Amino acid sequence: MVKPLRSIAIFGAVGALVAAVALPAYAATKPAENATTVQQMAAVDAQSLVVASQATSAPLSRGTFTATTPDEIEKKKAEEAAAARAAAAAAAASVSTGTGGRTFDVGAYALVSPGSGEVRYPLPQGSYHVSRTVGGAHNGADMLAPQGTPIYAAAAGVVRQSAESIGGYGVAVMIDSVVGGQRVQTTYGHMTYGSRQVSAGESVAAGQLIGFVGSTGRSTANHLHFEVWVNGGLLEPIAWLAANAG
Repeated sequence: MVKPLRSIAIFGAVGALVAAVALPAYAATKPAENATTVQQMAAVDAQSLVVASQATSAPLSRGTFTATTPDEIEKKKAEEAAAARAAAAAAAASVSTGTGGRTFDVGAYALVSPGSGEVRYPLPQGSYHVSRTVGGAHNGADMLAPQGTPIYAAAAGVVRQSAESIGGYGVAVMIDSVVGGQRVQTTYGHMTYGSRQVSAGESVAAGQLIGFVGSTGRSTANHLHFEVWVNGGLLEPIAWLAANAG
C-alpha cells in the first residue's frame, strides 16, 4: 500500500516540475496579439507634432519672389524677364562712339538694323583712322587713308552731284538716299582726280564703288571727307555708321 502511494507522489512531483519549467517558455514564445506598427501609430496620431524647445523656425525662401501661387510666380517671372530685356535694349542704345574728343549717342542715330546691309562703311575696315569729326565749321568726319583707297556708297540712292571740283570738297560725289524711311544725304570729298566712278543722276547700290581717296580741294593730306545729313539735319558720321552699318 505504501509503495503505490510513493509512486503516485513521485509522478505528481515530476509532473509539477515539468509544468513549472514549460509554462514560462511557452508564455515567452507566444506572439503578442495587439502589436502596433509605426504606420498605425502615425495614422492614429497624424495631427500631433512634438517640437523641441530649442527648435527655431526657418523662413521659406522664394528668391526675389513675394508671390505665393504658381500663377503669381509665373507672372512675376515674366515681368522680370521683360524688365531685363528693356534694360538690355537701353544699354545697347546708349552705346557711344567717341571721336576727336567728342562722344555721340549711337542709339539716337539708328535708322535700320545694324548689319542689314542697307548702310555700308565708305572705306574698307582697317584702312583708315578718323582724325577729326563734326565740330565748329567742320561738317563731316575726316577718314585718313592712303591715296587710291576705294570709296563706296554708304547707302543706295541717286547721285545728286559728281564733279572734279565742288568748292572746298575738290573732287566729290553727293548721293541722295532713303534709309529707314528717312531722307539721307551723304557727301564724299577730296577724291583723287579722274577717279569718280559715277555720274549725276545715276542710281547706285549700297557698297558700290564710287571713287578713290585723294587730297583735292581744301585738303592737306589724303583722306575721305564724309558727311551725313538726315532730313536736313547734320549728324556725326562715325556714330551714324556704327548705329546703322554695325
